[in-house]
Amino acid sequence: MPMCGLNGEINFDGKPADAGALQRMCDALAPRGPDGSGVVLRGNVGLGHRRLKIIDLSEKAQQPMVDSDLGLSIAFNGCIYNYPELRGELEAAGHRFFSHGDTEVILKAWRQWGIECVDRFKGMFAFVIHERDTGRVVIARDRFGIKPLYLAEKGKRLRFASTLPALLAAGDVDTAIDPVGLHHYMTFHAVVPPPHTIIKGVTKFPPATIRVIEPDGTSRDRLYWTPVLERGPGDAERSAEEWRDLVLDSLRTAVKRRMVADVPVGVLLSGGVDSSVIVGLLAEMGQKDLMTFSVGFEEAHGEKGDEFVYSDLIAKHFGTKHHKIFVPHDRLLDALPGAIGAMSEPMVSYDNVGFYLLSQEVSKHIKVVQSGQGADEVFGGYHWYPPMQGANDPVDTYARAFFDRSHDKLKTHLNPEWMADTDVSRALVEEHFARDGAATPVDQALRLDSQVMLVDDPVKRVDNMTMAFGLEARVPFLDHELVELAARIPPEHKLSQNGKGVLKEAARLVVPHEVIDRKKGYFPVPALKYIQGPYLDMVRDALGSQAARERGLFQQGYLDQLFDKPTDHITPLQGSELWQVALLEMWLQNHGV
Repeated sequence: MPMCGLNGEINFDGKPADAGALQRMCDALAPRGPDGSGVVLRGNVGLGHRRLKIIDLSEKAQQPMVDSDLGLSIAFNGCIYNYPELRGELEAAGHRFFSHGDTEVILKAWRQWGIECVDRFKGMFAFVIHERDTGRVVIARDRFGIKPLYLAEKGKRLRFASTLPALLAAGDVDTAIDPVGLHHYMTFHAVVPPPHTIIKGVTKFPPATIRVIEPDGTSRDRLYWTPVLERGPGDAERSAEEWRDLVLDSLRTAVKRRMVADVPVGVLLSGGVDSSVIVGLLAEMGQKDLMTFSVGFEEAHGEKGDEFVYSDLIAKHFGTKHHKIFVPHDRLLDALPGAIGAMSEPMVSYDNVGFYLLSQEVSKHIKVVQSGQGADEVFGGYHWYPPMQGANDPVDTYARAFFDRSHDKLKTHLNPEWMADTDVSRALVEEHFARDGAATPVDQALRLDSQVMLVDDPVKRVDNMTMAFGLEARVPFLDHELVELAARIPPEHKLSQNGKGVLKEAARLVVPHEVIDRKKGYFPVPALKYIQGPYLDMVRDALGSQAARERGLFQQGYLDQLFDKPTDHITPLQGSELWQVALLEMWLQNHGV
């Protein structure tokens, strides 16, 4: 199984695939897969791959994998956790295997079940299959978009890659800023929902989707999964204790499922309830010498930058091999260009540089970690969910709590030529909330956050920062069976105890209560919230540069206000507006856009 990078090119006019472009994409993806690389060219279709060896460490599992009996080639990034069971089923149906990993299982599953194969996969994946005999190409992405996939279409050519910068490396991409992508970036704290990205020439393949592309370029999509946030028969009557036990049981299965590897697996331990429960469940399963890792930052503006007191408590309680990484200001400053370089898209969360430095350290010890992302979006941990209860105008309530700024406010921040014609971000929320399958305003917000906001923030952040050092992160809270269970739980059980009530009750059966009964911690990087000193110089250089002036995204009056009093301009979700505008410009410059 490759936690890796894939890329490729299809020409619908019969021209041969460009070997040079494929190699440039492979080179750009090298950090994601340091253990091997390969390119397969078949006329008008080419696939490229960089490999990180986790399962079946032999060369039999090399990629792109070609099965000449079936006439199929695949480039795959991810892990199918239930591949041993599926392999048994496929062998019973008469398939013979030449390797031991999960890659070949996907090929045989495609041959056996066609586009229904994805319904059977438990895991995280992005894959592209080429059929030799029909010329068809199949593209799929996992239910939560844990594994990324970007597309660049131009004329009769389609390119795809695990990262946006890999497509830039291939060349011939329209790098003009997309006003819709920019509107989302400035409204959803840098989340740009698919198909858009911040630039016009690159789109994102949506999660939970499988696409079949015919040789002439026509295609059809199947959305193969969406959670239903409604109560089934008997759900409303269930007691809090019953829900607690169901959640614990399902989470135990999710954590166990993510231990499939031919190398050791560690845990990123923040000291919060989510990562602590993962450690506790692994300990309960008899994991010996479990490695855990925590990161903390120097304080700034009187705000503390670490949660070591809680991660230490868990590490001691379960006897893990614990590693603490403390980041002083100068190391943080030095790491920022690398962290920005590792971003497939500009991401403003302060956690990025934390995960980047943490991953750098972790990768010296281990290749696979479990991480706690997704618990807040699935079990209702954020402060904007309680106001949604009984909201008369759910979209307005959500927008007031969640948006960085309104459409009208944005008109005073962006120069007119970069402004989307309509309030596209609010329209996206309206459309999502209006869909069937979410019983209450809280359910509507949880569905939007778990299907859209989560994918392009916490999940992408963890993928980008861990893969910068060839480290694979697995996220048990995004096990789709656990999410389907959580979707049925009445909101009041999730919102109790200041959020995640049902998960906290489950956690009490596993970890010390001190970690649970405390103020919700964020992963603070105070220096990036209160931009001062060298950080202020850095953002001033970026926004005052010739490139930024020529681009002219932001109104000068707005920038002057931000520089005048950086600490006064903090978004509703506690982000620095100055960091948000500077990071976009630094990302564009870093990636040569």
